[in-house]
Amino acid sequence: MGKVPEECRVEDALSILVGKWKPIILLYLLQEGTKRFSELKRSMPGITQKMLTKQLRELEEEDIVERVVYPQVPPKVEYSVTEYGRSLEPILEAMHEWGTNHTQHKQRKADQQSS
Repeated sequence: MGKVPEECRVEDALSILVGKWKPIILLYLLQEGTKRFSELKRSMPGITQKMLTKQLRELEEEDIVERVVYPQVPPKVEYSVTEYGRSLEPILEAMHEWGTNHTQHKQRKADQQSS
């Protein structure tokens, strides 16, 4: 890795991405583009409206997600990944790949132990 442990910024990155829903929100927005709040909510049936709002606000504060409000009745709000936020795409893909490989590794190990 070639990094000095005392200067490690992994914790900084994780503090932005940590949480059950943020990576999922980002993957939906990265793969499917701009979404309305209700579309995101429908895509993730297990998330509460309060939690989705909280996670989107935190991502917006970090300039990862952009929120656009259209002045109409009823109000229309859309969310999209910022250009800066797009820099997370390879990180999320690598984490997804590693998670998939790790799950398979654990399953192979469990299979070996049970036989």
